[in-house]
Amino acid sequence: MLKENLVETLAGSLRRNWAASCFSDLGGRTITYGDVANRIFRLHHIFGEMGLVPGDRVALVGRNTTNWGVTYLAAITYGAVIVPILPDFSSGEIEHLVRHSGAKLLVAAENIFDGLDPAQMRGLEGVFALHDLSLLWHGTKNLPDIVQGADTGYVEKYRDRLSRDTLAFDRVENDRLAAIVYTSGTTGYSKGVMLAHNSLVANVLYFSSCVHLRPEDRFVSFLPLAHAFGCAFDFLSPFATGCHVVFVEKIPSPKILVAAFAEHKPVVVLSVPLIIEKIYRNRIRPVIETPRMRAMLKIPGLKQIIRRKLRSQVYKVFGGNYRELVIGGAALNRDVELFFREIGLSLTCGYGMTECGPLISYSVYADNPPAGSVGRVIPYLECRIHEPDPETGIGEVQVRGENVMLGYYHDEEATAAAIDPAGWLRTGDLGRLDREGFLYLTGRSKNMILSASGQNIYPEEIESKVNNLPCVEESLVIDHNGKLVALVYPDMEAMDRDCLHGRQIEELMEDNRKRLNDMLPGYARLAEVRVMFEEFEKTPTKKIKRNLYTAAT
Repeated sequence: MLKENLVETLAGSLRRNWAASCFSDLGGRTITYGDVANRIFRLHHIFGEMGLVPGDRVALVGRNTTNWGVTYLAAITYGAVIVPILPDFSSGEIEHLVRHSGAKLLVAAENIFDGLDPAQMRGLEGVFALHDLSLLWHGTKNLPDIVQGADTGYVEKYRDRLSRDTLAFDRVENDRLAAIVYTSGTTGYSKGVMLAHNSLVANVLYFSSCVHLRPEDRFVSFLPLAHAFGCAFDFLSPFATGCHVVFVEKIPSPKILVAAFAEHKPVVVLSVPLIIEKIYRNRIRPVIETPRMRAMLKIPGLKQIIRRKLRSQVYKVFGGNYRELVIGGAALNRDVELFFREIGLSLTCGYGMTECGPLISYSVYADNPPAGSVGRVIPYLECRIHEPDPETGIGEVQVRGENVMLGYYHDEEATAAAIDPAGWLRTGDLGRLDREGFLYLTGRSKNMILSASGQNIYPEEIESKVNNLPCVEESLVIDHNGKLVALVYPDMEAMDRDCLHGRQIEELMEDNRKRLNDMLPGYARLAEVRVMFEEFEKTPTKKIKRNLYTAAT
């Protein structure tokens, strides 16, 4: 257990940075660390008056906003358990996760709450609007009175803590459960990863130190905060250091992000590969692949000038002020990585998973990590390659240490499958370690697809839905150039019965795709359905030989 306490780390930042800018919504007002402290204590007052006790669950769903951050901080500093839910989940999935977690309070974006039925969320006592923390629904009769009196009530209750010199929270030990983070599944079978305060503070301490964060540094927070990567490094780490976090609530299109970077000039930019690769494909590759540019790049002196110019252009895209560009959530295209290294941009990659809150390894730029590696394992973990191949050294990456999850909520079987009796977490990733301690990932031992935005997609779960659609016999969901494609073998009997053939079958499958996509989160939607007129090849136990189809795309 780490000696640095998470709640005290957060309280210390509030005290040190009381008058400094803390949170802004893009295009909105800025609030200070002192303002955040007051909002936290107002929520603590409401929690206490409605009978919440440490360990109770508070669910939170919506896009990145100031009040998302305030709610998260209020819950964990109170000793409650935060349950962040991705806003891309369907209404039914959100209701399931609120029920499964046992949340007593829900803070939700109003457009999301409009699609929810409180009757389907057993045990829920109240719902607050994410926009202004007003009361949207209540099951506890006196909750409206509690909320109405909160503005004066919290001042009375906490008047001896509401200053820079006196701020303090009741102590919450690091071994206590801090968050239940549901993996990015696509049905009601999402697993709830239980992260202790110890896991979160390990991630905060490591990231804040290795990227050298300083008070009043600026961040533009656009990665989904309900995802462990965005939460730890676009929110918690900068907050703990006294940075100014600007939240991007809108879906982060390249146009919106470039404008936000230009205005706020972040010192660290966290991104997923999709955005970096788009910049490379759309802005850089068309230039460097022209015959004239290829010829110029062969001239040594001119080559260096062109590289400097390209580096300057890319640097400006991200605001022209960043010290580190951090890529995580998925693997970066190797050619893109090599190009950025070639022109001298400080690009670093991280590797992790929700079960580690999330960081496992990080490629500190000063270490000059080898191309293709995901850096060294962070000091709070030990790593081993389980049963490595004698020739290649490749085996399953397994880790144990300070930031490994406590387990899966209400799922002892899945927990036992993930963590062995000695505490080693089976990551499901294949990799190797070199002599310098750099980790290389070579593939996944499971069928999980990792989207370009960093979401975990389980193809079997989508396939179970596809197989229930009209005239579908079997299906296989694959990743093709970053897009989800369903290979579908039709129900021939149904085809004959309905006299469908040729174009009619394709039109039916397209209708199926659209209908299914309405039930799936945005990151798990199908881009295409391909009709297969031959049965899938199967094993003797009648399982589809998945590798034959994924390898062929």
